[in-house]
Amino acid sequence: MKFNRYTTLFLITTVILAVWLIVNKTSSKRAQYDSSTILNRIENVQELALVKYNYAGVIGFKDYMKIMGMQVPLTEKFFLLKYNGYIKAGIDLSNAQVKVDKESVQVLLPKPKIMDTVIDEKSIRVYDESMNPFNPVSITEYNQAIIREKDTMTKDAMNQGILRDASKQAHLIISGILKDMNFKNIEIKEVDIITLPGKE
Repeated sequence: MKFNRYTTLFLITTVILAVWLIVNKTSSKRAQYDSSTILNRIENVQELALVKYNYAGVIGFKDYMKIMGMQVPLTEKFFLLKYNGYIKAGIDLSNAQVKVDKESVQVLLPKPKIMDTVIDEKSIRVYDESMNPFNPVSITEYNQAIIREKDTMTKDAMNQGILRDASKQAHLIISGILKDMNFKNIEIKEVDIITLPGKE
């Protein structure tokens, strides 16, 4: 059988490619990861693991001056605001713990929590407001109304399952990372309290 130079070149290239694939596959299987390496990868996806709910709402306020528990006539004050805001929930991945045993890995995570509740001040629009000189609306009352609205937003988001969604998101992302690192047995658990080394 005769080989021309193109056939020879093809065979050499094929052999080199096959050897490279075998070596690469073997090395990836043999890759060893310690807990620090895994934690670094997990912490780097903190922002991706957050769940965000967007809100558009209305804040209403009405009050009167009172004397001896009785409303004083002509002292009504009120305002009506519209706003945009959002709530973020997630798991603090910087407090995760990892245990590695060959092809098995266990990740302990804190419980999910509300990370941020924001009402965008630039989005606030006043649709109605009293101009009562006897009982004007104060800045404090605006601020207190916004604080109460944030509490309402938080309760509503939790009732809608934002913490459950945050948990699912974190588990999905972390599982993907660990599978990509060729772990065969993956366990991800959420616990109430995690004591980190040096923080006991």
